Amino acid sequence: MINLVNNNVKEIEMSGIRKIANVMDKFPNAVNLTFGQPNFPTPDYIKVAGIKAIKENKTAYTETAGLYELRKAACDYVQDLYNLSYNPEDEVIITTGASEALDIAFRTILAEGSEVIMPGPVYPGYEPLIRLCNAIPIFADTTGSNFKLTAALIEEKITDKTRCIVLPYPSNPIGAVLSEEEIREIGKLLEDKNIFILADEIYSELVYGEKHFSIGSIPGLKDKTIIVNGLSKSHSMTGWRIGFIFAPPYLTEQMYKIHSYNSVCASTISQYAAIEALTQGTHREEIVAMKNEYKNRKDYVYQRLIDLDLEVVEPEGAFYIFPSIKKTGLTSTDFAEKLLNQEQVAVIPGSAFSEFGEGFIRISYAQSMKELEDGLDGIERFLTSIR
Repeated sequence: MINLVNNNVKEIEMSGIRKIANVMDKFPNAVNLTFGQPNFPTPDYIKVAGIKAIKENKTAYTETAGLYELRKAACDYVQDLYNLSYNPEDEVIITTGASEALDIAFRTILAEGSEVIMPGPVYPGYEPLIRLCNAIPIFADTTGSNFKLTAALIEEKITDKTRCIVLPYPSNPIGAVLSEEEIREIGKLLEDKNIFILADEIYSELVYGEKHFSIGSIPGLKDKTIIVNGLSKSHSMTGWRIGFIFAPPYLTEQMYKIHSYNSVCASTISQYAAIEALTQGTHREEIVAMKNEYKNRKDYVYQRLIDLDLEVVEPEGAFYIFPSIKKTGLTSTDFAEKLLNQEQVAVIPGSAFSEFGEGFIRISYAQSMKELEDGLDGIERFLTSIR
């Protein structure tokens, strides 16, 4: 019967991130530096709101687009932080995490043969969704531009089939951030082209230098821009599965249809918790404190890698770092497997993030400082053993 399964599904490869995760059961004592999973618990004030919703029996379906109060809170939130202007009535949908937001966006705008330009290396979750639409992912090699997708790189890849540009910044797996100037250059390139812009801004709160600048705030680009965001990373709410997708009404009207059949609505309990997450400004310091701790961890990991004589670009956002292991002569998969077997330290091979990630490994510093210290000690011992 396998021959009857959708070929697009059969041809999708399991994420390289998941491949490593699936073998972790064999190494129960390993230091896990793989997942982009904040080690902080969800702040108490958010959990209390979720518990309150359960106790008050707020467990039925909500409106498909999400609770109006949450949609308004989400619009106010991105307005205050990023100068993004969206109407809660018809320009935002609450999704089951940012992952569903990406899915319904691609399924709405892509047709067979459409091309989608994105940076390489890049988060592996985009390519399968694009291929399921019978569309074609086009990777632009960013290894020579500090892992930034520039206007010049985009221009080189544009064809008459280009339907969308993905801007995943701050980026996974690198932690690269585009400056306002770099984003405006991309905006200028695309302003007169019939090409959608999908800005995945799930890490927008985790920027360590200048404040995140969103391409959706540039006048004249809103009509072709889709903004994806959510609370998983910024508020340590990964399992609550709350995402946001912002777009002009003609797009949200179409995405709404897919969302309604895909999930009906996001978790009601999670939506009530999300309202509290977005509206309780008195707890804002807890969110900022998490970001500051990530920065401290980033500084530590970056310096350790430099001391180990590994080439690495210092992250400007998110909670990942992407050192080169080319000097070792090992492929990224061999490096990750040998490191795990020899030192019980788990990292993600760079090849999981497209062919342009080969020769690198991804380390998540969303873990505790103790885990980072133990993990870097293990990497140091491993490097010493193979040099």
